[in-house]
Amino acid sequence: MTVIDTAPVRTGRRPQGRDRYTIGEVADYAGLSAHTLRWYERIGLMPHVDRSHTGQRRYTDRDLDWLDLVGKLRLTGMPVADMVRYAELVREGDGTVAERERLLSTHREDVRRRVAELQGTLDVLDHKIDRYAEVRRATEAGLAHR
Repeated sequence: MTVIDTAPVRTGRRPQGRDRYTIGEVADYAGLSAHTLRWYERIGLMPHVDRSHTGQRRYTDRDLDWLDLVGKLRLTGMPVADMVRYAELVREGDGTVAERERLLSTHREDVRRRVAELQGTLDVLDHKIDRYAEVRRATEAGLAHR
Protein backbone atom coordinates (compact mmCIF):
# COMPACT_ATOMS: atom_id res chain seq x y z
CA MET A 1 0.00 0.00 0.00
CA THR A 2 1.22 3.47 -0.80
CA VAL A 3 -0.07 6.68 0.64
CA ILE A 4 0.76 9.07 -2.19
CA ASP A 5 -2.90 10.02 -2.56
CA THR A 6 -3.07 11.07 1.07
CA ALA A 7 0.19 12.96 1.40
CA PRO A 8 0.07 15.55 4.16
CA VAL A 9 -0.31 19.21 3.44
CA ARG A 10 1.69 21.22 5.93
CA THR A 11 -0.72 23.74 7.38
CA GLY A 12 1.11 25.06 10.39
CA ARG A 13 4.42 26.60 11.28
CA ARG A 14 6.78 25.21 13.83
CA PRO A 15 6.69 27.40 16.94
CA GLN A 16 10.06 29.02 17.48
CA GLY A 17 12.10 28.61 20.63
CA ARG A 18 10.27 25.51 21.84
CA ASP A 19 11.06 21.84 21.92
CA ARG A 20 7.87 20.39 23.36
CA TYR A 21 4.69 20.16 21.32
CA THR A 22 1.27 18.67 21.94
CA ILE A 23 -0.28 16.22 19.54
CA GLY A 24 -2.64 18.98 18.37
CA GLU A 25 0.23 21.32 17.59
CA VAL A 26 2.08 18.59 15.72
CA ALA A 27 -1.06 17.61 13.80
CA ASP A 28 -1.50 21.23 12.73
CA TYR A 29 2.16 21.58 11.81
CA ALA A 30 2.35 18.34 9.83
CA GLY A 31 -1.09 18.50 8.21
CA LEU A 32 -1.98 15.14 9.74
CA SER A 33 -4.69 14.09 12.13
CA ALA A 34 -3.95 13.17 15.72
CA HIS A 35 -5.28 9.71 14.83
CA THR A 36 -2.64 9.38 12.08
CA LEU A 37 0.12 10.46 14.46
CA ARG A 38 -0.98 7.86 17.00
CA TRP A 39 -1.12 5.25 14.20
CA TYR A 40 2.42 6.16 13.10
CA GLU A 41 3.57 5.54 16.66
CA ARG A 42 1.65 2.27 16.94
CA ILE A 43 3.09 0.78 13.71
CA GLY A 44 6.64 1.88 14.55
CA LEU A 45 6.94 4.67 12.01
CA MET A 46 7.42 7.25 14.75
CA PRO A 47 10.10 6.74 17.36
CA HIS A 48 9.06 6.61 20.99
CA VAL A 49 7.30 9.87 21.82
CA ASP A 50 7.88 11.23 25.32
CA ARG A 51 4.93 11.70 27.66
CA SER A 52 4.16 14.37 30.19
CA HIS A 53 3.52 13.50 33.83
CA THR A 54 -0.18 13.28 32.91
CA GLY A 55 0.49 10.88 30.02
CA GLN A 56 0.06 13.36 27.19
CA ARG A 57 2.38 13.00 24.22
CA ARG A 58 5.11 15.62 24.04
CA TYR A 59 6.81 15.83 20.66
CA THR A 60 10.26 17.35 20.19
CA ASP A 61 11.93 19.23 17.35
CA ARG A 62 13.64 15.95 16.48
CA ASP A 63 10.19 14.31 16.14
CA LEU A 64 9.10 17.13 13.84
CA ASP A 65 12.25 16.67 11.75
CA TRP A 66 11.42 12.97 11.47
CA LEU A 67 7.85 13.78 10.41
CA ASP A 68 9.25 16.11 7.74
CA LEU A 69 11.24 13.18 6.33
CA VAL A 70 8.26 10.83 6.55
CA GLY A 71 6.19 13.42 4.68
CA LYS A 72 8.79 13.53 1.90
CA LEU A 73 8.85 9.73 1.70
CA ARG A 74 5.04 9.70 1.51
CA LEU A 75 5.10 12.24 -1.32
CA THR A 76 7.40 9.93 -3.26
CA GLY A 77 4.92 7.09 -2.85
CA MET A 78 7.09 4.93 -0.63
CA PRO A 79 5.03 2.03 0.71
CA VAL A 80 4.22 2.24 4.42
CA ALA A 81 5.96 -1.09 5.03
CA ASP A 82 9.19 0.31 3.54
CA MET A 83 8.93 3.46 5.65
CA VAL A 84 8.44 1.35 8.78
CA ARG A 85 11.42 -0.83 7.79
CA TYR A 86 13.53 2.30 7.28
CA ALA A 87 12.47 3.59 10.72
CA GLU A 88 13.44 0.24 12.28
CA LEU A 89 16.85 0.39 10.59
CA VAL A 90 17.43 3.94 11.84
CA ARG A 91 16.61 2.86 15.39
CA GLU A 92 19.00 -0.10 15.08
CA GLY A 93 21.91 2.28 14.57
CA ASP A 94 24.99 2.70 12.44
CA GLY A 95 25.31 -1.00 11.64
CA THR A 96 22.37 -0.65 9.25
CA VAL A 97 23.73 2.20 7.13
CA ALA A 98 24.35 -0.02 4.09
CA GLU A 99 20.85 -1.48 4.24
CA ARG A 100 19.32 1.98 4.62
CA GLU A 101 21.32 3.14 1.62
CA ARG A 102 20.08 0.16 -0.44
CA LEU A 103 16.47 0.73 0.59
CA LEU A 104 16.56 4.44 -0.29
CA SER A 105 18.54 3.86 -3.51
CA THR A 106 16.00 1.30 -4.71
CA HIS A 107 13.17 3.66 -3.90
CA ARG A 108 14.97 6.54 -5.63
CA GLU A 109 15.05 4.48 -8.84
CA ASP A 110 11.30 3.90 -8.56
CA VAL A 111 10.78 7.64 -8.07
CA ARG A 112 12.95 8.43 -11.09
CA ARG A 113 10.91 6.03 -13.24
CA ARG A 114 7.67 7.66 -12.10
CA VAL A 115 9.09 11.14 -12.70
CA ALA A 116 10.02 10.10 -16.23
CA GLU A 117 6.50 8.72 -16.78
CA LEU A 118 5.01 11.94 -15.46
CA GLN A 119 7.32 14.00 -17.69
CA GLY A 120 6.09 12.03 -20.70
CA THR A 121 2.51 12.67 -19.64
CA LEU A 122 3.26 16.36 -19.14
CA ASP A 123 4.75 16.49 -22.65
CA VAL A 124 1.50 15.09 -24.06
CA LEU A 125 -0.53 17.64 -22.11
CA ASP A 126 1.72 20.48 -23.27
CA HIS A 127 1.32 19.34 -26.88
CA LYS A 128 -2.48 19.19 -26.60
CA ILE A 129 -2.68 22.56 -24.86
CA ASP A 130 -0.43 24.15 -27.50
CA ARG A 131 -2.57 22.66 -30.27
CA TYR A 132 -5.80 23.94 -28.71
CA ALA A 133 -4.25 27.38 -28.24
CA GLU A 134 -3.29 27.44 -31.95
CA VAL A 135 -6.82 26.48 -32.97
CA ARG A 136 -8.33 29.07 -30.62
CA ARG A 137 -6.04 31.83 -31.91
CA ALA A 138 -6.80 30.90 -35.51
CA THR A 139 -10.50 30.92 -34.78
CA GLU A 140 -10.29 34.28 -33.00
CA ALA A 141 -8.23 35.76 -35.87
CA GLY A 142 -10.77 34.50 -38.39
CA LEU A 143 -13.61 36.07 -36.43
CA ALA A 144 -11.73 39.36 -36.12
CA HIS A 145 -11.32 39.62 -39.93
CA ARG A 146 -15.04 39.37 -40.62
